[in-house]
Amino acid sequence: MATETAQTDLTPAERVVVSYPEDLSDWGRFQVEGSPFRAYLRKTKTGKVREGDGWEEFVGVGCCGSTLDVPLRVERIEGGDTLGPDTEVEFEVREACDIAGGWQVQSKGGPNEV
Repeated sequence: MATETAQTDLTPAERVVVSYPEDLSDWGRFQVEGSPFRAYLRKTKTGKVREGDGWEEFVGVGCCGSTLDVPLRVERIEGGDTLGPDTEVEFEVREACDIAGGWQVQSKGGPNEV
């Protein structure tokens, strides 16, 4: 239970800036930047968060079962140690990393439009 105690000592940040790769498809960006995904991050990233932390996050499944996992990276955390219910989550784009766009079964390179 020491982990739970340590987490309660953390202060929620005012703002966290998270990046995703430049080659993420338009559909992937729509999923990541939407309010449900921001809420998901606020609810699941409750441990210590540091600049440079990387998260591989599942963001969706195509109708044929092709999943999209996105490598996210914490670029900045301001005013605290973790995400909380009121933490503002912002996104920015970083260098490409050859991410697959998802839904490969139905299209050549995954969806590029929302």
